[in-house]
Amino acid sequence: MIRIQNLTFAYQNRETVLENLSLEIKPGHIYGLLGPNGAGKSSLLYQICGLIFPKIGSIEVIGEIPSKRTPSFLQSVYLLPEEVDTPNISIKSYLKINKLFYPSFDLDLFNQLLAEFEISETANLSEVSYGQKKKVMIAFAIATQAKILIMDEPTNGLDIPSKRQFRKVMAGILQDDQTIIISTHQVRDLDQLIDYVLILDDKKILLHESIDTITEKLVFKQVMNLDLISKPFYVEGGLKGYVVVAANEEQEHSKLDMELFFNAVLSEKNQILPIFNHQ
Repeated sequence: MIRIQNLTFAYQNRETVLENLSLEIKPGHIYGLLGPNGAGKSSLLYQICGLIFPKIGSIEVIGEIPSKRTPSFLQSVYLLPEEVDTPNISIKSYLKINKLFYPSFDLDLFNQLLAEFEISETANLSEVSYGQKKKVMIAFAIATQAKILIMDEPTNGLDIPSKRQFRKVMAGILQDDQTIIISTHQVRDLDQLIDYVLILDDKKILLHESIDTITEKLVFKQVMNLDLISKPFYVEGGLKGYVVVAANEEQEHSKLDMELFFNAVLSEKNQILPIFNHQ
């Protein structure tokens, strides 16, 4: 559904942000896009949406070239940006104006999500808190039923209960012909939500793997004594001992710790990436 080949991109008169990047993303999955600050995550998402264009290489999204921005493409792709800027109108008015751009918009789903987020559709967008605005925009994004739904830092501005609501909502919305990409620095917010991990660093995709493959090849443990772990790849200390990432030599079942895995990949690339046949 999304095919990127040998993409290179740089903003005018600046250092290259993405270089010779290739990636294929398939429908029916929720992808988590992770990377350090300045790695180019937003730039990659904006390329997919057709807001900025490759210097070298090509992008194809649901059979179309994003830079052409055809009506059929724009109806099928929705980007929820990190910062939301809402007009001084009621939610009901905002909905009336903007839902027309998305032929598959599901009004019942939108109202259901507003109820889940405990927000009244009669509220004025200029009068609610930033967190509430963010939840309205999340509800709208989901209700578009866009084939490509991209969320850039969706949990920024949400308190802990709202993040729990977000995870609950996202867990049940994916359709078989839909692709969802969530980019975030708040890695723990993606635990138990995504089924594929993309890690972007050094101007390219370092890792593109399913959660099942990661937990098949690696084991995540908490131990009091490091002697119990043979040659761990990565270790973090804490009040309750140590959390470690190690090769899953005994075929153990463990739960993926997204933040721990992300830190491990960035810190120990030469040890961990070869496990997944990456150079």
